Amino acid sequence: MLTKIDNSKKTGNGHISILYPGKALGTHDTGFASIGRIDQAKFPPGSFIAMHPHVNDEILSYFRTGKVKHTDSEGFSEFIEPSRLMLMKAGKSFFHEEKILDNSDVLEGLQIFIRPKEKDLRPEIIFHELDPINSINQWRLLASPTKTTPLQFSSDTWIYDMRVTNENDFTLPVLPTDGATCLLYVFQGKLKVNAQIKLSKGDSLLIQRESVTFNTMETTDVVVFMTDENSSFYDGGMYSGNQLKK
Repeated sequence: MLTKIDNSKKTGNGHISILYPGKALGTHDTGFASIGRIDQAKFPPGSFIAMHPHVNDEILSYFRTGKVKHTDSEGFSEFIEPSRLMLMKAGKSFFHEEKILDNSDVLEGLQIFIRPKEKDLRPEIIFHELDPINSINQWRLLASPTKTTPLQFSSDTWIYDMRVTNENDFTLPVLPTDGATCLLYVFQGKLKVNAQIKLSKGDSLLIQRESVTFNTMETTDVVVFMTDENSSFYDGGMYSGNQLKK
């Protein structure tokens, strides 16, 4: 089954476009399995997001332009940019703030809220350097539940990315488990699915037990989320959790 989720089904404001995949699909859960929420953010230089809490969220900061200073309640003060990703595992309680540098480019990227395997895990911050910044025409595994990646989720969730050059064909990465389901997100650009469905910036496609091929209509940045619908996860997180329960 293929289900397109177009950009118009998102919520948010001028700076953040929020995708609740389950809400867009009309289900009883705002998330989809361990994928809680995906924000496409865009902030000008000098912007400041004041200290705020996270509880039982695992947040991957995937910025493609700009530079931000992250400060948190665990004593970390570090920079995040396109060459440096951050996975923040909030656990029971965690506070942080973000300051986009005055001399930065416009900050644009994804804040990805993944559900933990269980509640109240130990807070943890993990950084990962990307070299090169973009993976050209080849899938790159960024995060997984195993030690094969520096960025590790506690739940059965996998994230891949790729920059696909103009008019190139590609297929999905190999599914990590028999029960895995894919959500493909177009961060930038345009593509066609099975020569029929068109996706552009901010659109996504839920792919369940279906064989698909893609062709880019221009150079396109794509991110693929894989989650095992049969695995366990905690859906009570502050941002990643099922908002219909609150």
